[in-house]
Formats: sequence, structure tokens, C-alpha cells
Amino acid sequence: MNYQEVTSYLKERDMTMSRYEREDWDKFVKKIGLSLNVPFIHITGSNGKGSTAHYLYKIYQEAGYTVSIFSKPYFYKVNELMETNGKCISDADFARIFSLHENEIKAANLSSFEIETYIAFAYFNEIKPDLAIIEAGMGGATDSTTLDDDKPLLSIITSVSLEHTEFLGRTISEIALNKAGIVKENSPVLIGKLDEAAESVVSDVARELFSKLYKVDDFHNEVYEAPHYRFDYLPYKALQLLTPAAYQLKNASIAIEATNILQSKYKVDETSLRRGLESSPLPCRMERHHNIIIDGAHNPEAVEALMESVVPLASGKPIHVLFASFKDKNIAVELPRIDKDSAEIVLTSFDSPRARDELDYFLYEGDYRFEKDYKVVLNDYLVSYPNDVILVCGSLAFASLVRLYVVEELKL
Repeated sequence: MNYQEVTSYLKERDMTMSRYEREDWDKFVKKIGLSLNVPFIHITGSNGKGSTAHYLYKIYQEAGYTVSIFSKPYFYKVNELMETNGKCISDADFARIFSLHENEIKAANLSSFEIETYIAFAYFNEIKPDLAIIEAGMGGATDSTTLDDDKPLLSIITSVSLEHTEFLGRTISEIALNKAGIVKENSPVLIGKLDEAAESVVSDVARELFSKLYKVDDFHNEVYEAPHYRFDYLPYKALQLLTPAAYQLKNASIAIEATNILQSKYKVDETSLRRGLESSPLPCRMERHHNIIIDGAHNPEAVEALMESVVPLASGKPIHVLFASFKDKNIAVELPRIDKDSAEIVLTSFDSPRARDELDYFLYEGDYRFEKDYKVVLNDYLVSYPNDVILVCGSLAFASLVRLYVVEELKL
């Protein structure tokens, strides 16, 4: 199959949220003998895993290593999921690696993410980077990025909150246990600031697997002076992040702690660490365009962190919100939290089978207006509120679509 045929096939195999089990994937992995044969860091978490992965990717590049990363989502092309030192996998390599096991893939009933995981791992095995950063898709124990025979240099669990409860578990403890599935025997694990129930579960798993447990330390003296957030994280003083998002301080701290843990194997000097942290942040993490702020916050924990950052940034200006969400998200908690600090919320939808449409918002239409076309709402906001803050949030997929519209069509 050529590249266009492969990407079309991946769209057909997008079974996100329709099934979540490993049986077909495990059979495929065993049949082709798949493993990740390069040193890697494995990252999961309810929030912050993508940004933590990004900071580590940039820090290790600055330190002179050849670093690969597998991380979702992508904005323009699926190739963006697999990148090495700033260069994505080529169309030719993407199609070639798929074709190596095309028959097995088609016979195995794999999801698009499982196929993408296979392509990424096979590609990294070919190019042999010094280090790979692997972000789990959802959970850990049942995620395709977790292979039985692969042992990471370090497992990282950034956060645990109630999310994807249909698949990961109904309680914090159950979700923590699923995410702890990335922890391997005699392989260290680093955790972010987890609540007591989640930390207890991960601690128990680490103890059973003889894996040393590390916890992220506190950051201090944080202050935002546009365009940087400055903060201290021992032993470093006055570190800088190129973002107005206070929540990124947690993710950056986890990345710093990870480099401390792996210092004997992958040396990182202070200059490289500072440069890595000061790199451009991931898109749709409080990304600003004119008076528009675009953020992928998609669960209550992320929404709380977003609003804690947006309110002081607004400096008293009204905040007008454009919100769209997937059907499985807890908007009963998210919307009241946003409403608390906003002038208005307009609900909308976007082109995805998982997106909420007007009928899915029927319980909230008495409180918030629904408009089908988010572009119309955004344009109205820009005309009506040129000096206010316009906040786009509710889903990373939705935020990505709005970002493309703002950048490519509005040219903001």
C-alpha cells in the first residue's frame, strides 16, 4: 500500500472509545515478535503526559542526544506522531513499515493507535536513537505502548484523575492501578503529585515489582513575567518556561526530576536543561493568538488548572468561552467550574463521531447557548469583544481544529 492508502486505512480503523482490550494486539505482537529495542522512557497520566514528554524530548536534544518521541495528537499529518530530533518519519518509511506486516495487520483487527504504535516501534528500532520518549495513549496496563517484555529506563505517571471510567475503572484507585501497568520489575517509577489513594496503589505496585519509587518535589518562587514563567526547582534557580500556563510548572518539574534520576546514564548539564525548558511549548496548551487562548483541557482536573491560569492572565477582563467536548467527558463538573469565572459560555460541536452535538447538551441548554458552527461563534466573539479574553477549550481534538482555523484562515 502507498502512503495515501495507509492513512485512509488508519481512518477506517479508528476505533477510539469503541473497544479497549489487548487480545488482538497481543496476538499480533507475538506473531511478528514486536518489541522496542532502544532505551526508552514510558509516560502515562490523566493530564500532563504530553507536555512532560515534550520537555524531556527537548532537554535531551539540547544535551546532544538523538531522541525519538511517540506522542499524540497530530495536527496536519499522522507522521507527526513519530519524530526524531525535530524530523517526522517520512511518508515512504511510514508506508514501507506498514507494508512489512500488512497481511498480519489486516488479519489482526487492530485499531489505528495499535497500528501507529507498531509503526513507531519498528521505525525506532531501525534508526536506533540514543533514547525514545513513549507516551501512552490511554491508561497503561491495557495500552498498546505497554509490551510485556519491554523494560523502560523510567516509568512516569504524571497524574491520576477520574477519566475514561468506562475503560480504566470507576474509582481513582482502579484508574491508578491501570496506569501503574507501565511499571516494570526492577525499573524505577516517578510519580507526580497524586492523591493519597492513587499514590498508595502505585506504591504497592512498585513494591511488588521491586521498582524504586520516586516522587516529584515542589517547585518554588514561581512568577509570571510575560512571556516566561520563572520558578525554582532544586538544585536550579530561576528556570524559565515560555508559557503563561501555570500548570506547566508541574509538568516541567516532573521532567526535571526525571533527568535527575537518569543523570548517571544520560548526563544533562544545566545549560541544556534550561534551553530545553525554554523551547516552544506544545500547541493548544494555553496557546495565544491575539486575544484568543486555545487549550485542550478535557477533564475536571485539567479545567481547574486551566482556569487557575487564565483568570490572573485576564487581569479582570471578561472571559468568553467557546466549549466543545467528547461525549464521555464529565461536563457536569467542567461547565460549572468554567462558568464561575467567565462572562459567558457558548456550547458547540465539531466533526467527530465522539463529539457532543446539540442533543447531548440538552440538560445544559437552559444555562448555555448552543451554536452548531464554532467558526461563526469565534468570528462573532472577535468582532464583539476585541479587548476581552476568548477562551477555547473542552477537548484537545476541538482545540486543534480551532487552532488550524485561527492560524490558516484567520491568520492570527
